[in-house]
Amino acid sequence: MSATFSAQAQLGWQAGQLSARPGRPTQPPLPPGLHQLAGDDQGSAGREAALLVPPVPADRALPLVVLLHGATSRPDRVLPVLRADAERTGFLLLAPKSHEYSWDIIGGGFGPDVATLDRLLVEVFDRFEVDPARIALAGFSDGASYALSLGLVNGELFSRILAFSPGFLVPGRRAGKPAVFLCHGDADTVLPIERCGRPLAARLRADGYPLDYREFAGGHTVPADLATAAVRPLAG
Repeated sequence: MSATFSAQAQLGWQAGQLSARPGRPTQPPLPPGLHQLAGDDQGSAGREAALLVPPVPADRALPLVVLLHGATSRPDRVLPVLRADAERTGFLLLAPKSHEYSWDIIGGGFGPDVATLDRLLVEVFDRFEVDPARIALAGFSDGASYALSLGLVNGELFSRILAFSPGFLVPGRRAGKPAVFLCHGDADTVLPIERCGRPLAARLRADGYPLDYREFAGGHTVPADLATAAVRPLAG
């Protein structure tokens, strides 16, 4: 499916603004299981996104979690972080692929990866009834930094942000007050907690965001129990 976006929507991508919104689907839902979606309007090989459809009836509004991979990674490597929870709890799990080795903001600014995510969201919203109150943006490592940065720009779309071991948060436009779940290992040598997790938690608290911050004994990883805790509110 190739969505058509207005000039205003395309301009918004440069500021990290997503235009896709849930509504009434016009296409049949995909069956339960793992599917590949075109990663851009050209359908370029290597940039496919993964969409996990849980084994639940498609005739009710489903939660959606968008899960972003870390640097040099890809969708199939990050899916295991939340796949079991998605299948057990019953939420859609969308894992896009960055255009470059990491997300566009790492290279200096929002743009192509925002456009890709907007296109993917349009397709998901056109195939599934998604609960607008239960849409989350999640990520690990660089993906967590991007989830924080992009999620706060689009706080009217994402009610929840899940940041697993993030490194930074870029300044910019803010909208809404999404709840934030942030966890970080106290022995992380890739993105040390003293320079990353703790200062980010303090900043989010100071800015008034509802924050669930958890430190764990370990390195640059996502403990299964914390992944489950992060998505638990989506089950309501």
